Amino acid sequence: MLVAGATGRTGAEIVHRLSHYGIDFRLFVRSTKKAITLFGADAAGILRVGSIQDEAETRDALHGIDAVICAVGSNPADPDSPPPSAIDRDGIQQLGVLAKESGAKHFILISSLGATKEDHPLNKYGKVLSMKLEGENTIRTLFSSPEYSHTILRPGGLLDTPPFRHSLVFSTGDTITGSVSRGDAAETAVLSLTQNEARNTTFELVQGDEEAQPSLSKFFSQIRQKKQI
Repeated sequence: MLVAGATGRTGAEIVHRLSHYGIDFRLFVRSTKKAITLFGADAAGILRVGSIQDEAETRDALHGIDAVICAVGSNPADPDSPPPSAIDRDGIQQLGVLAKESGAKHFILISSLGATKEDHPLNKYGKVLSMKLEGENTIRTLFSSPEYSHTILRPGGLLDTPPFRHSLVFSTGDTITGSVSRGDAAETAVLSLTQNEARNTTFELVQGDEEAQPSLSKFFSQIRQKKQI
């Protein structure tokens, strides 16, 4: 399992949940120092440092990997950062192509609510949502053939709040609005590795009513129900 973008706020939550379930993983990060600060010195042995924009670095990170969770995203608010076209489109597309070439069978992509909304206010910033949609489209194409699978998560506005404190609303068709804890989005991504309802599916998720949750697995049944409508 490779976690791309592991030192981002959502990526770090994904790492914690993989550790919770005892799932072996490797981290693809841009900064060794940041990774060690977040995950401790023991993480040094599972790090691959580089960028999804660099083909050789990405190939090295993917060597021997059977699945990918990608939490990489551009930062259009930072003028010194690469534009969304370079990260959310080109970078994700290259990561997908190289992942499949390297033998990965399953690709989980963290995208964004509103990815299909060309007139969304966020698209004023480098057409970030449209770039995410193009990245999504490539992953769907690459990982929909027999023996491969994909899951594309479109969380609502990400909140730095504790997970497992709300019910979740899963939907398809990019018709809902709302926000969700990063921890809940991360847990959903990790559970998507084993939940049949999540395979070869694109779905949105936001939080619902405040209510303690011992597990988020029950919410995946909402995807099947939406598909049947």
